[in-house]
This record gives sequence, structure tokens and C-alpha cells, in this order.
Amino acid sequence: MISPFLDRNHGTESCISEQIERLAFQYGWEIHLYSQRVDQVQGLCPFTAPAEKAARSILWHKISDIPGPHLLRYLWWLFANHVQRWRDQRSGKTKIDLTYSPGINSLDADVIVVHIVFHEFVSRVRSDLKLRQIPLRRWYLIIHRKLYYRLAMLLESKIYRDPRVRLVAVSNLVADHLKRYFDRRDVTVIPNAADTLRFTPDARFAKRSPTRQSFGYSEDDFVLLLIGNDWKKKGLDFLLRAFAFLCELPLRLLVVGSDDPCLYQGQLADIVCRDRVRFEAPSPDVLSFYAAADAYVAPSLEDAFGLPILEAMACGLPVVASIYAGASECVRDGETGLLLSDPRDPSEIARLIQRLFTDAPLRWKMGLAASRYVQANCGWDRNASKTRDFLEATLGNRHQKVT
Repeated sequence: MISPFLDRNHGTESCISEQIERLAFQYGWEIHLYSQRVDQVQGLCPFTAPAEKAARSILWHKISDIPGPHLLRYLWWLFANHVQRWRDQRSGKTKIDLTYSPGINSLDADVIVVHIVFHEFVSRVRSDLKLRQIPLRRWYLIIHRKLYYRLAMLLESKIYRDPRVRLVAVSNLVADHLKRYFDRRDVTVIPNAADTLRFTPDARFAKRSPTRQSFGYSEDDFVLLLIGNDWKKKGLDFLLRAFAFLCELPLRLLVVGSDDPCLYQGQLADIVCRDRVRFEAPSPDVLSFYAAADAYVAPSLEDAFGLPILEAMACGLPVVASIYAGASECVRDGETGLLLSDPRDPSEIARLIQRLFTDAPLRWKMGLAASRYVQANCGWDRNASKTRDFLEATLGNRHQKVT
């Protein structure tokens, strides 16, 4: 397994953590994890010597990191993890049967789980990358981002077109992108999942009152929640514009992520209800954010999956989900949530929010139906089982070709 970091605060990394824990401790796989930083992964053991290796374990090969811009660090990561894996295998310390990577973390992975297709993503955010729209002091950020996206697209074209690399998509949306841009018609879809033991309506209700008090929300406030990094991709710009249309309602907006809220101060200054928007840093106690909310709103411009949508549904929250988020495939419009057809249209976002606000029975009915759907169909045990079957089939096909 190759991933620059793993924790429970980011969607993709949380998914991989759930998978490798089950592959190791339910199915007895020996997992060698090449990563720079690991947090909140159960049963993690530093890799030291072959004598200490054992089945049913996750062995961490720590890869060095360097300071600097993201593009430079990414290039270093590609180089450093490749060299370390080569040294381990050459010395006989490891014997790897299959190399598994979430995204492009190496040039030699056997299986890649695709959580984003940059060709599609860039086509949707291209208008936000024009220098003339950005203050001069921030040009370096846009130039850096464009260079990184260009490299990502170059690697996608090289690697995703190689039929020897098996591709897993986290949603049918991603599978369609892989078919459109790289003519890959052999992609296996294994949707992400939610922790159905942790995220439940009962758990959310138990934390609701103290959590809302800690955030300063009253019972009369109607709290909208958005969780994620890269807020532009998550559609925060258009959500704020929609929020400006609804200032007559007792709405509050809670935005959780690691982006810089200062980037939105100008936009907040343009709306009358700017004092109703609150930014919070990510927390391992993500359930508290769902407990504080009355609805989850995800106007994603492009999102391969969008794990918080599924977690919110598991908690019994009514959701508004963009059709450009992979998790929207789990939403039956009007039954388990509301689908947003144009995330760039603030009026449509506002209309769906107002519908939820004015129809309490609908909120309750959709939340209950959403929780039941996720509990029955979207648990991590099912995801891990499908992943194991796919990886074992891939390994079996490789052995057949060798023999």
C-alpha cells in the first residue's frame, strides 16, 4: 500500500485506513504501508526487520518528507517511496505480491484506486485559474496549482491508459471519466462506505444538545453543514451566494476543512448574513459536526465520491448533493435526499435549502430513509470484502499469465 499519509480526517485516507485494517485483521493479509505520516490506524507496527514480520499486521515503512510547495513535495514523494521499496525488495526484507495505491503515488502500481480524474476536475475549475481574476500577490498560488494539475494530467495519460494497470473507481461517475478520457472500459467500481457503527441517528441525537451549545447555536437556528478540503471544488463559493438569498431565514452555515477562511472574507463581506457563517478546522470527532447540523449541503463542482454525504446520511441528516459528486449515486431524489443538478446555480441551491427548511416532515422522512439505506448497503465490511475479492482475482490473473 502506497499513500503519502493516512488518517481519519480526510475522505480518501480514511477509506484506505478502513480497508487495510480489515484486510489485515479480518482476512490475515500482511500489509506493507509506505507512507510519510500515519495517524489513527489500528495495529500499526514500524517495519524494522524481516524476523518481526507476521501475518495479520500492518507494517509501516516511514518515508521522509521535505518542506516546500506541494508540487516539489509530491515529486520528492514519488522518488523517495520508489527508492525505499526498491531497497527493501533488493535486500530481501520484503516480498511484495501486489502494489496497491490510492491515486498516482508511484509509476509501478499494479492496482490504482481512482478518487479523482484531474482531466475532468481541471475542465470544471479552469475559470478559477485565470490570473487576471486573482490579486497579483496570489499569482504564485495559481501558477503553482496549474503546474501541479498539468503534472497530474500528464501522469494520468501515461498510467491510466496502460492496460496492465488495474483500475478501481470509487463511483460510476469516476468510471465514466476514465472511459471518456482514457478509453478504459475494464474499470471495476467499488463505492466508498461509511462507518455504520459510529455514524447513526442515535449517536447524532445524543451529542446534539451539548455540541450545538458549544458552537453557540440555539434550537431555533437551522444549521447547514459542509465538510471537506479544497472548498472551491466543494462549491463553497456558490453556497455562499445562495446563502445571501436566504438571509431572512434563521440559517447558520458551518464549514469544516483545512483551507484558509481568509480567502473568503471578501465574499463574506458582500452578504448581509456573513456573521452566520462559521469556519472550523477538521477534528477526529467529526460526529460532533453532524450532531450540530440540521442538514448537509454538498454543492460539489466535481467530487469523485464525497464521503461526508454518506456519513451525514448514515446519521439521519437530510442532504442536498450535487450530481457531480459520486456519493449522489446513493441518493434517491426526494426519498433519501435532494439532488442538485447545477451546483453553479445559487438560486437552485437556495431553493433546495428553503425546501428543507420549510418542510420538517420531509426532513425527518428523508433522514430516516437515508440512514436505513446506508446501514443496509454502505458498510465498510462490504467494501473490504469486494476489495479483497478484486485484489485476489487480480493476483490470480497475474499468476496465470506467468505460468
